[in-house]
Order: sequence, then C-alpha cells, then structure tokens
Amino acid sequence: MKLSNAVLFCLVFFLVLASCDSNRVFDTYKSVPSSWHKDSIVSFKVNPPDSTNAYNLFVNLRNTNDYKFNNLFLIVEMVFPYGKTIKDTLEYRMADPSGKLLGTGITGVKENKLWYKEQVVFKETGEYIVNIQHAMRENGKVNGVTELDGITDVGFRIEKPIKK
Repeated sequence: MKLSNAVLFCLVFFLVLASCDSNRVFDTYKSVPSSWHKDSIVSFKVNPPDSTNAYNLFVNLRNTNDYKFNNLFLIVEMVFPYGKTIKDTLEYRMADPSGKLLGTGITGVKENKLWYKEQVVFKETGEYIVNIQHAMRENGKVNGVTELDGITDVGFRIEKPIKK
C-alpha cells in the first residue's frame, strides 16, 4: 500500500510541475539517431491557436558531451499554410570560451532553448511546417560535417510572450 501511495505522489508531483509552464503553446521534441546526418531534416507540424496574438519561437536542443563544437549552425525553414516559405541560417553559441557546454542540466545531457523568432503573428490559419537541419562545417574545410555527433533531440517551441 505504501508503494502505491509513493507512486501516486510522484505522478501528481510531475503533473503539477509540467502544468506550471503557462506560457507554452507548443513544445515537442524529436529524437535524433546516434548522429545527425547533414541531409536529415527534423520537421514539426504546427497549428497555431489564433491569428491575432504574437508568439515567441524557439529551437530546443538536447546535446551530450560528445558535441565537439563551440557553435552550431542551423537552417530553419517555416512553410506557411498557403505555400510561402521563410528560410533562415542561424548560428548559436554552444560552449563558453573554455569549452564548457552551455545549457541547463545536471547530467551529461544539456538542454538549450535557442531563440528563433520573437513577436510572430501567425496571420494565416492552418498548418505550418517547421523544418530544422544542421549546417555545420569544420574550420578550413569546404564540405559540411556529414554526421554531427552529440545532438540527441531537436525540438520546437511556441510560447506566449512574458507580460511585463
């Protein structure tokens, strides 16, 4: 009987903890195989809740100590419901000058919440598609990194702006 009470308490605790994120509108991760191939695109289908309010958009990443670069280049493409496409090449810092990986987490996995766009109004109703692909290159080399190690999950998040 005591074991089931402990399990029930843990379940309620985690449900309460997860529901505290009142700014979250969309937040999903997709796992990456043992390495992220340069041609592999991680896609998210999103149906924004309305076409009047502004939202902040983030790319979320989980990485391990196997990630050996100080930065990360991503190509993020947003396909609108009626066909318009916006494609951005973005650079993010992943480690401090000493080489220590940035992000949150006390284990060997770090979580990074990376700004993509802010104050976005989804004026078109319908399904948006967000495609994320890495575009890493080693210094002095023309060809990109074919297999990027250390990225375990790629996510996309939409949230309501924090009211000041």
